[in-house]
Amino acid sequence: MVTDESLAQRVATALLDVGAVSLAPDEPFTWASGMRSPIYCDNRITLSDPAARTDIAEGFAQLVRECFPDATAIAGTATAGIPQAALVADRLDLPMMYVRAQPKDHGRGQQIEGRMEEGAKVVLIEDLISTGGSVLAAATAVTAAGGEVLGVLAVFSYELPAATLAFANAGIDLITLSNYPTLLSVASERGDLTQEQQEALANWSASPQEWSDRFEAGD
Repeated sequence: MVTDESLAQRVATALLDVGAVSLAPDEPFTWASGMRSPIYCDNRITLSDPAARTDIAEGFAQLVRECFPDATAIAGTATAGIPQAALVADRLDLPMMYVRAQPKDHGRGQQIEGRMEEGAKVVLIEDLISTGGSVLAAATAVTAAGGEVLGVLAVFSYELPAATLAFANAGIDLITLSNYPTLLSVASERGDLTQEQQEALANWSASPQEWSDRFEAGD
């Protein structure tokens, strides 16, 4: 969910303006999974734009203050969540760490880098939510190490049904600065999309795999 519609629209606008999000319903992208998608998102690009970077960092910091006031640490997911977590932790004057996808295969075999106190109340920062698998795995690692995950914050979510179900099953709150419906609304209002393209993008969100299969079949 998003808690501030004005911020959601500003972030969506920034993502489009800096080229962090590309929409191409007529010539879809191929994700690593092989699925075809009319949207590609690389929020790392926002780090190179001071205005977008500041809006995102301050938006995250405000969400922590409002939604997770008991937080005692901020953790980023490797790798995209690391710089965002650092910016947020600095603004809140809180300890920061990051969580690897897997424990290191050398040294002390750590999965969580940085110092996490026993019983730490952690807010996890992610840049993008597709299915939610990677950040929920990070949440499991934090819990296993003795921390408590208060919730997950992300820059953007595709709002896919699989992610909604995954977070519900995990019992973890997810709050995003912006999301797919807001992005489509902003892009449509700007005149970036034809009516046909808007319909294609809406259909993908409802059933991504079916949309991908139909595109491959040429329907």
